[in-house]
Amino acid sequence: MDFSKITDDLFIGDTPGRVEYDILRDLGVRLVINMRFEWRPPIDLHQPPLDFLWLRTIDSPALPIPIRSLMRGAHAALKTIQEGGKVYTHCAKGRHRGVAMGAAILIALGYDPDEAIELIKAQRPGADPDVYYIRRRILRFARAWSRMRFGMI
Repeated sequence: MDFSKITDDLFIGDTPGRVEYDILRDLGVRLVINMRFEWRPPIDLHQPPLDFLWLRTIDSPALPIPIRSLMRGAHAALKTIQEGGKVYTHCAKGRHRGVAMGAAILIALGYDPDEAIELIKAQRPGADPDVYYIRRRILRFARAWSRMRFGMI
């Protein structure tokens, strides 16, 4: 499992298997956000199990990540963090979709979009949030989050 600690409450990485769930649990992770279209999270047999949110997205400029998926993930992550848990977001390699979700979470936590992107790049060198179709979604999420926060939606 290849992952990076972005903040005390947020990790971004590649797809964990069931055998890595104990590692996530030891890190304090309570919510795993899966951004892969084709990969259902394996069931966690541990009690209590990790919480999973499967937001089926494709890593393609032709099919941008839906803003509603980023919103859903950000809301779930905020709830988990407010309750004292940590969040692990992933895609296949932790470079694009998982990074977009991680940036959305940071923005929801109050980070400026550019600060969120720079923090992720600093903490996860393999991340590529600057690829145009991912950066565009992060910035669009930031605008939508701001409008939602200020009651303009």
